[in-house]
Amino acid sequence: MSYLDLPPLAFAHRGFSPEGLENTLTAFRTAWNLGFTHLETDVHATADGVLAVFHDDTLDRVTDRTGPIAGLAWSEVSRARVGGGERVPRFEELAEDLPDAYLNVDVKSAAAVVPLAAAIERMCLHDRVLVASSSDARRRGVLARLSRRVPSSAGMRTVALLAYGGPAFPPGLLRWALRDVDCFQVPERQGRLPVMTPRFLARAHALGRQVHVWTVNDAADMVRLLDLGVDGLMSDRADILREVLTARGAWPPAR
Repeated sequence: MSYLDLPPLAFAHRGFSPEGLENTLTAFRTAWNLGFTHLETDVHATADGVLAVFHDDTLDRVTDRTGPIAGLAWSEVSRARVGGGERVPRFEELAEDLPDAYLNVDVKSAAAVVPLAAAIERMCLHDRVLVASSSDARRRGVLARLSRRVPSSAGMRTVALLAYGGPAFPPGLLRWALRDVDCFQVPERQGRLPVMTPRFLARAHALGRQVHVWTVNDAADMVRLLDLGVDGLMSDRADILREVLTARGAWPPAR
């Protein structure tokens, strides 16, 4: 099985932890033990180039320490505790801890581009990762440094091109913009603007690209989106998503 085989795909968003221990090894192990093969995560680079699994720019929201990750050495970040007890993992540690999991990696900063590409190369993770970012420049920066192709998700500008400009753009321009895009990982709305609409889904599918929607935590929304034909869902409520997919005969995922 390859990364994007057998939709609908179920992504545990930052692992699974009702206690708020997001992006910790405990959260990822819990999601894996529930049966999730695809784990969504985020990476930042510390001041000394260590790739930390963490969503925010700063430690402030979820740990007992403060400060920007980019301005702190790993020795300082490693002392932070998520929820008062769980440490911040390194990306390599996550990849080693769950060696059969697929990792959906959101590149949160420009400083993370080089260390992520290096980790993928060093650990031979090409068949296990999907590179995502709101920035197409960061996403493409990682892809350009890899010895072979990995799947990736479009950045915001490319999403906007398909969502709001699709029919107005020549097919050649769209093909060029999507030359290294395998899927669109999008919210239903961005502020007041709708993103994941039936038209958007149809355009993506006509171009041979999957659509994964984040972050869907309500069972009724999950059912509605699956009925529309989306190819994957990302959720903080892995338990609910598993129940929904079980009821549809789409669980467990192949391992």
